Amino acid sequence: MSTKPIGMFDSGVGGTSILMELHTLMPNENYIYLADSKNAPYGNKTKEEILQLSVKNSKLLIEKGCKIIVVACNTATTNAISHLRSNYNVPFIGIEPAIKPAALHSKTKAVGILATKGTLSSDLFHNTSSLFTSGIKVIEQVGEGIVPLIEAGKLYSPEMEELLKSYLEPMLSQDIDYLVLGCTHYPYLIPILNSILPREVKIIDSGLAVARQTQTVLKTRSLINKSQQKASVKLFTNGNLDVLKSILADKFETSYLDF
Repeated sequence: MSTKPIGMFDSGVGGTSILMELHTLMPNENYIYLADSKNAPYGNKTKEEILQLSVKNSKLLIEKGCKIIVVACNTATTNAISHLRSNYNVPFIGIEPAIKPAALHSKTKAVGILATKGTLSSDLFHNTSSLFTSGIKVIEQVGEGIVPLIEAGKLYSPEMEELLKSYLEPMLSQDIDYLVLGCTHYPYLIPILNSILPREVKIIDSGLAVARQTQTVLKTRSLINKSQQKASVKLFTNGNLDVLKSILADKFETSYLDF
């Protein structure tokens, strides 16, 4: 069982930012990643649609023999992970915006969060946020249009830069000192964000925390892969294969799959 792969899915290429953290932390593990680019973005879909897509992806990963599934999508986590955990025997790891460390360390008592509509409107996000943001001004911004640009291969484009500036300026005017990234696509924006944000504004994402939590669950369940065989990383997309390859610089095996 321990040599079976870690399964992952996201509404496109964004969750590969989590994959990279996992692979760095646990290079001996095998991975299967599903980029559901055909249905991206999840953030503007209904809860029922998000649930159906999450079930579809999870079933496929279970069929491929995955020992654990990382829901590498904030929107899918906040809208579907309770259902997934209740209906399938494999452990599920979710991802939420890292609002807690931002709120705890903010000196200006103002933090910004850039996330999808599906994440910001979810009960899980609001419950988590309310636990840690007493006395903190939280400026929420729906990142409308960001995921489609990344999925279209326009990560470093004038359109992206202008869009990000329009989202960040209202946050900066309210003196934020932390920006929380609430979508797994968004870590790929960090070079652009750093060129726009003042140096004192810190960016936080959840990638490393998710990787560590996955490792902890695998250890607890005695599922760590101790095999000396060369590990495999397989990525499947139902969208533009070239976009996935460009994001990963052809580092891993990538294939088209109609799912």
